[in-house]
Amino acid sequence: MTFRYRSTLARAGVVALLSTAGLGALAGPAQAAGKADLQLIPLSYQLANGVTEAKAKPFKFQVNNTAGTVDAKGVRVTVETKNLKTGKVGVLVPKGCDIRGTTFSCLLGDLPAGTTEDFGLPLFSTGGTGAAGTLTVSISAANGDGVLDSVDHDITVTDPGYDLTTWVQDVYADVAVDGDDAGEAGLRPVRPGQTAPLDWAVFNGGSENATGISYGITLPVGVTFAELPEGCVEQDLGGFANAYCEDLGVVLKPGQYYTADVRVKVGADVAEKVLRPGFVWAAGLEAASGTPEEQPKVANSAQRRAFSEADDGDNTAQFDVFVDQSPQSTPSPTPTVQPTSTPTAEPTPTGSVTAVPTPTADGGAGGGTGGGGLPVTGMQVGLIGGIGAAVVAAGVALMMLSRRRKVVLVTPGEERTED
Repeated sequence: MTFRYRSTLARAGVVALLSTAGLGALAGPAQAAGKADLQLIPLSYQLANGVTEAKAKPFKFQVNNTAGTVDAKGVRVTVETKNLKTGKVGVLVPKGCDIRGTTFSCLLGDLPAGTTEDFGLPLFSTGGTGAAGTLTVSISAANGDGVLDSVDHDITVTDPGYDLTTWVQDVYADVAVDGDDAGEAGLRPVRPGQTAPLDWAVFNGGSENATGISYGITLPVGVTFAELPEGCVEQDLGGFANAYCEDLGVVLKPGQYYTADVRVKVGADVAEKVLRPGFVWAAGLEAASGTPEEQPKVANSAQRRAFSEADDGDNTAQFDVFVDQSPQSTPSPTPTVQPTSTPTAEPTPTGSVTAVPTPTADGGAGGGTGGGGLPVTGMQVGLIGGIGAAVVAAGVALMMLSRRRKVVLVTPGEERTED
């Protein structure tokens, strides 16, 4: 079954994301007055019929703070659900949000200037396909003037099918490769010339199996691949290191995720503290064949908080690579000192360390390292000029490459699955 209307929506979403590359030069009156000025961009549009409440998929939105130099404090998302058709779609209110009648609001947190943040609103199917009504979503900030942006977002329920999403964590030296970023505060940037793991995943938030998947990774300039799964094809396109991979044998069931070991290397001559942006995208193939290279796993509650849903408009996730540019100290020789008295034992430390009628989503609550609110990807991405052309060039080259390998490539704009 083909999700027939997704290609156009996917292109619209990509255009909206890429258009943010030039927004950093625009500083409006709100910025001049020291007030936050945010934009809200919807990225998800469709829900597969048959997605259960237990495996609800968050509809992805992006909060954009690239229009100026003011950090947004206490960003809050407010959602009005009264115009949804309850016979077709239901909403899970994330744990920790405030509910008032048919409206709920959730604290997203602070959003530094020049960055973006993605969040998801978990939806599930209640029966029937077609137009499912409208969600009204708005954003505000503690240091902004009232509602900063609002969208009336139409929801459509499609025929049953798989529905892939990609998730990726920003690159640090000590990232835990576990499919989520929970409990990973205070991570260390990567030293120039050193390698680090890439924590990424492809999640099936649909109602049917995805049989065979392809995925691709594009690294920021200054970063190369140190380790890739077998069968990946690596290419340099426009200065960006790209890898195209596929697993023809894997069957990804609803609620499962797929990942494989990837390590990246920061160039020894890199002088920036943040390298951006990198991308991970995924698409389904027509059928599974052969032995899978990796075995999918069932997503736990922490991973569900991290994964941010999927229709064709959001099969791509973005990440940054954080680089440690602090000077390395050279240890000086330690002089030999003759003791003048018998040393005493070191004291033992005495301190200790402590590590709406709508249903509430216990499994879909929270985000990042927080304990409540919306599922958040944790990505802070500022797009650079010219990245759109590079991504397009990469896509064209990878499609040509796939044809030479005689495989069927379904681009991120055309997800397909069989009845």
